[in-house]
Amino acid sequence: MKKKKFCVIGLGSFGFHVASTLYADGHEVITIDSDRDKVQAVKDYADHAILGDAANKEFLDAQGIREVDAAVVSTGERSHLSTLITLYLKELKVPRILVKAISEDHGKILAKVGATDIIYPEKDMARKIAHSLSTPNILEFIPLAEEYSLSETAPPRHFIGKTLVELDLRRRFHVTVIAVKDVLSDQFIPAPPPDYLIKDSDVLILIGKTADVEKSLG
Repeated sequence: MKKKKFCVIGLGSFGFHVASTLYADGHEVITIDSDRDKVQAVKDYADHAILGDAANKEFLDAQGIREVDAAVVSTGERSHLSTLITLYLKELKVPRILVKAISEDHGKILAKVGATDIIYPEKDMARKIAHSLSTPNILEFIPLAEEYSLSETAPPRHFIGKTLVELDLRRRFHVTVIAVKDVLSDQFIPAPPPDYLIKDSDVLILIGKTADVEKSLG
């Protein structure tokens, strides 16, 4: 895995866990917060734990922000602060800017000022939980664009022993199997052929409209 450089601005619970996970994965991590205690708490989980005001373009530039691969902004309920920081990151030409939004309207504003990814942690987690309850087969659910999702699922009983061409999920449900993972052999098969025979040890990676994915597994 290629080592990348990231900046995490705002070190509440969300920002702290993003930073510490990126650091554990071997990336270079810069963290910024105006709260001394939060900066102190993250210093063992980041390469640079910086105390300062991220809503200051000159300050951000001085921290080498132009060199990062991506920045994550999580400033809690202070929507005006995250909006201003996002604008400055855009002006400093950060290629990917992921920002935690507090509402749909806030998300729209963030997108207009330069955010490339809008994060709704509670909404996304609620959707994951709801989908895991309504469709128990789905092991992992990742929302993509509006209405679409990527799902990791154990095959329903009626899938086992059939080939992908026999199931014909693309024509019947507009759902595509983009990969298969055998949990016993740990074999990963991207773009499996039409004659691939599904086993009970397989996990299917599906892409399609969320409603269609759920329908195909019924």
